[in-house]
Amino acid sequence: MERRNFVRGAGMAGILATGAAPAIVHAQANIRWRIASSFPKSLDTLFGVCDVFAAHMKDMSGGKFIITTHAAGELMPAFGVLDGVSNGTVEMANTAPYYFFGKDPTYALDCAIPFGLNQRQMNAWMFEGNGLKLLREFYAKVGIVNFPMGNTGAQMGGWYRKEIKSVADLKGLKFRAGGFAGKVLEKLGVVPQNIPGGEIYQALEKGTIDAAEWVGPYDDQKLGFYKVAQNYAYPGWWEGGPQLDLHVNAKAYDGLSAEYKAIIECASAYAHVDMQAKYDGKNAGALKTLVAGGAKLFPFPKDLMDAAFKESMALYSEVSAKNPNWKKVYEDYSKFRAEQNLWFRFTEATFDEFMQRQKL
Repeated sequence: MERRNFVRGAGMAGILATGAAPAIVHAQANIRWRIASSFPKSLDTLFGVCDVFAAHMKDMSGGKFIITTHAAGELMPAFGVLDGVSNGTVEMANTAPYYFFGKDPTYALDCAIPFGLNQRQMNAWMFEGNGLKLLREFYAKVGIVNFPMGNTGAQMGGWYRKEIKSVADLKGLKFRAGGFAGKVLEKLGVVPQNIPGGEIYQALEKGTIDAAEWVGPYDDQKLGFYKVAQNYAYPGWWEGGPQLDLHVNAKAYDGLSAEYKAIIECASAYAHVDMQAKYDGKNAGALKTLVAGGAKLFPFPKDLMDAAFKESMALYSEVSAKNPNWKKVYEDYSKFRAEQNLWFRFTEATFDEFMQRQKL
């Protein structure tokens, strides 16, 4: 509302007359940008969110704002997109921010941390709580404007050659795990491996790794993990509601008109919801197919879950003591998580628990 009032009061001509840099691009101007994804085109959910976003950008701008979409490796490596947007090599990227926890663990809070927020809670923190505000302040330090653009929902716990029956079975396991999860798994004896999605199957097949997690049934089926490791664990306690992001170079964004900025906001929000719907719609059928093909489902044992929770909370305290960026964001995140869990305990969780016991 404040932005609209400002534009009405000053007018576009008035804004341009100030001579402020960067020059504002007229909404009528034709623009052609690129978006780099951290994912291969074979994953039509994760890479596909870029196509959905680009299509809505084109439609809402009357064909004037064109964005070409590029899979991991086309313009830069899967894990190179953050730097690519930050330094202006590319205008936009779509990625899972926790990939960059090695630069600063705060990035993981913009995606998922072990025993963190679920999908709905993450949306609430970002759009109704302080999440987006706090993370915008954090990203400004590297010249990026961030928008939520995708969420997979709670994930599965990965594929293993042997069933995990206790926390002791994790010792020495070479396990592909994304983002901040590796820090916790390492404390449980795992040797974590951070490998891009397009390279996981080969590593699992060759024995470079012993186990791997990705997202859930729909993507996992496409990647073929069940062919080399048939024991399928749940839940993915490290990714209860992992959010993907649209990253926009701040200088390029500041050069856009208010109209184009609004279009980016709307198109990314549409793509955000679209991805969530796709995963919820497709995972059920894919899970049935995987089980019919020989996948063996098993829950993580209680001693493992308890140990992982304890180590996660200890790790967050350690990071808070060392990293002021993390401490500022995590304090708000953890307070929001506690309030949400109290609320969900009386509604969502109770309803879901009852419904899962029914034979429909």
